[in-house]
Amino acid sequence: MVPSTKETVQLGVFDTNLPPILTIDSGDSISFPETWSGFLNELQPGVPLDTLVKLRMSNPGKGPQSIIGPIAVNKAEPGDVLEIRHKGIHPYEWGATFNNPSALRTGLLAQDYPQGQIKYVDLDLRAMKSRFMPNITIPLKPFQGTLGVAPPDGFFPPLSPGVTSSVPPGPHAGNLDLSELSEGSTLYIPVWKPGALIYTGDSHAVQGDGEICLTAIETRMKELRIEVLLHKQKHLAWPAAETDTHWITMGLDKDLHVAMTLAARNAIKFLAAQAKISELDAYALCSIAVSFRVTQVVDIVCGVHALIPKNIFASQLRQQMAMV
Repeated sequence: MVPSTKETVQLGVFDTNLPPILTIDSGDSISFPETWSGFLNELQPGVPLDTLVKLRMSNPGKGPQSIIGPIAVNKAEPGDVLEIRHKGIHPYEWGATFNNPSALRTGLLAQDYPQGQIKYVDLDLRAMKSRFMPNITIPLKPFQGTLGVAPPDGFFPPLSPGVTSSVPPGPHAGNLDLSELSEGSTLYIPVWKPGALIYTGDSHAVQGDGEICLTAIETRMKELRIEVLLHKQKHLAWPAAETDTHWITMGLDKDLHVAMTLAARNAIKFLAAQAKISELDAYALCSIAVSFRVTQVVDIVCGVHALIPKNIFASQLRQQMAMV
């Protein structure tokens, strides 16, 4: 059990210089009770926009996100893969969505809406719906925006030796903002550092693909519970995911076209290897049966994810296909 405290939460960084707050074995489960919100916990109802802006601008170097970690995994080494199963995701009864004033230069359309806005939203957890406005109701789909491991050296410029920003996602997963990673889903993450060093944060109640104004419905979790399995020397190059209905490959890059290309190549390689078809046939299959969606465009590095439907494969073949 890892509660959110000033000893377990870092502000906006993955810091590999810190000793692990916990070391687990493959097969262990971790419970994160009472997580902090992704934005310094200042998103309590009633906090005005100008206060939020001052808090965010006062700490621009570290960034806003509250990140729990690091958590080490025994015997994890570069080349291994962590399989992280989302066993329980239970949010609070309220959240908020906001776009910053244009001076902060965040969100897809910062120049169009310079004034910024915070909108507080009550969550009906019994019905699993949020009341956005009196005549607009959004179904909830809680997930963690950030869940990853220590990133590889050189992929991002470090803020200082061993310290990188938690904002951009990458080969270590991290701030994917992938809404498919809800309860029951599985995330596969390549290991880049000894011990893997797991981090999580950025709790969301629901998010649309793209996350264009910068935020989902940001909230806190009463509990996040995950199970962690270690797969030795699988040499996965990019994070991937799985739900009951889809396998999911990803592409991540500052250039959205490059991110799309990476997601497509990863999908083709997965299909060729697991369905035992040629890459040309996999290319065609991606064009007619796989959906490519923009994950998010607001975290410095853009994301595209490819949804490969499981139901197009015969039962026997489907049971033989696996991400790792």
